[in-house]
Amino acid sequence: MTAAQRRAQIVEMIAERGYLNAAELSEIFGVDSSTIRRDLSLLAKTGKVMRTHGGLLPVEAESNNDTPFTERLTMNAAAKTAIAQYAASLVKDGQSLILDNGSTVYALALALKDKKNLTVVTNDIFTAMALGNFPGITVHVAGGLMLDQVYTLVGQETVDKINSIHVDWAFLGSEGVHFDSGITNINTVEIPVKQAMIKSAEQTVVLVDSSKIGYRALAHVCPLSDISQIVTENSPTLKQRAKYGSRLVVVEPQA
Repeated sequence: MTAAQRRAQIVEMIAERGYLNAAELSEIFGVDSSTIRRDLSLLAKTGKVMRTHGGLLPVEAESNNDTPFTERLTMNAAAKTAIAQYAASLVKDGQSLILDNGSTVYALALALKDKKNLTVVTNDIFTAMALGNFPGITVHVAGGLMLDQVYTLVGQETVDKINSIHVDWAFLGSEGVHFDSGITNINTVEIPVKQAMIKSAEQTVVLVDSSKIGYRALAHVCPLSDISQIVTENSPTLKQRAKYGSRLVVVEPQA
């Protein structure tokens, strides 16, 4: 295999997986670490990947595919509040949680303000800042590279932190929930983090407004069988809810 062929394969792999570390690439291609570092430097210079601590991310990590977080906070606010309050009712004092990024999960963070003796791990800067105001909650931030405008931390550091813990609940956001395609996301860079969250939790709950139900986004996160509950709001646009069975919980939005 030529160096050009190896670099082309690296670009394909990172687009599919969302993150790769240099040590893994060295093992996959059977070359030393200095060769891989040169590959990554050249790819980064061409704008095909973005280097980060110990590895690389796809260039989409710098794109504006995600709606800025400050805009998402005001979208479907009544639905998100109702979803958040139901999700908060699942959590008991003294439990441990992982909170994903996203405006609906952020609404859940606000709804936890009166809980006692909670331990929360998050990769979302806004969520961590909100939780820091609540005396009954201990906050751990899963460090990594911050994505512009969405204030989400991703990369191997984030995954390693989440892989090192075990929690009672993981609450995830999603760009799409489909009865065949499962849980999907708008980009690939967040996929390894979300998958680590699912593996680290006893139960995983996906929080989405009804516009996401039946929609398939770009990247596959997991099948529905990996999810304990999907919580959404009642809406005229909510179709084929029976296909999701008891896994789908529908709450009434607040007026």
